[in-house]
Amino acid sequence: MSNILKIETEGHVSVLTLNRPEAMNSLDYPLYMALEDAIRGSEARCIVITGAGERAFCSGDDVKQILSKGAPSTPEMAERARATGGLTPAADALLHTDIPVIAAVNGYALGWGAELAIMADIRVMAETAKFGEIFVTRGLCCDAPGLGRLAQLVGREQASELLFTGEIIDAARAKEIGLVSRVVPQAELLSTALGIAQRIAANPPQAVRALKAGLRRTLDPDWRDTGKWAITEIRRLMQTEDAKESAAAFIEKRAPVFTGR
Repeated sequence: MSNILKIETEGHVSVLTLNRPEAMNSLDYPLYMALEDAIRGSEARCIVITGAGERAFCSGDDVKQILSKGAPSTPEMAERARATGGLTPAADALLHTDIPVIAAVNGYALGWGAELAIMADIRVMAETAKFGEIFVTRGLCCDAPGLGRLAQLVGREQASELLFTGEIIDAARAKEIGLVSRVVPQAELLSTALGIAQRIAANPPQAVRALKAGLRRTLDPDWRDTGKWAITEIRRLMQTEDAKESAAAFIEKRAPVFTGR
């Protein structure tokens, strides 16, 4: 799995790079599992997550493997999901870690790629990057982070607009609504994210972890309960004609026709 997720550590900072640029760094099951394992096994004081290339941070689920025809998960993924009560295991790892996480959003962050970005504690976005909670256009509900984290960042009204329309917004708009803390030129993205990470890593690690745990204790919902509800809805919706039509239209490069069935 190591080739699809590059892990580079310098000092107390680890950089995780989603490495499927030919597929816009979309998530297949091996990458989901590699990401989960990297987060759970990390001993870093700060983690930076980014995508290979400049086109995409993460374009979400691999449509052909995961969304087309309601493709089932692998036995190992199913076992991991049982252990988290249904919450996407990689999300469980990210939402419960006490290690600060920075997303260096280098390109499109769509679907679960958008979820990945909002699970980070801090987001730095390239000027050319774009963000979209596009689940509704796939006939699906978003995952738990979109339900529990997005409104914290941008407010309920802005979150509702993004979730209900599936609009893809640019970096300037993301900064305007408070979705990201910094927007920088593409060439400065990783250095900016690493600069923040190194400042965090230079602080007393137990204090930093206690602060993150305190924020989670104060602000976060019961992620596993929300995740259980979300995955139940997602699985139901994946069997609808509209979800299957969306995946087929994407693969066939045509506009979908939704019927409400």
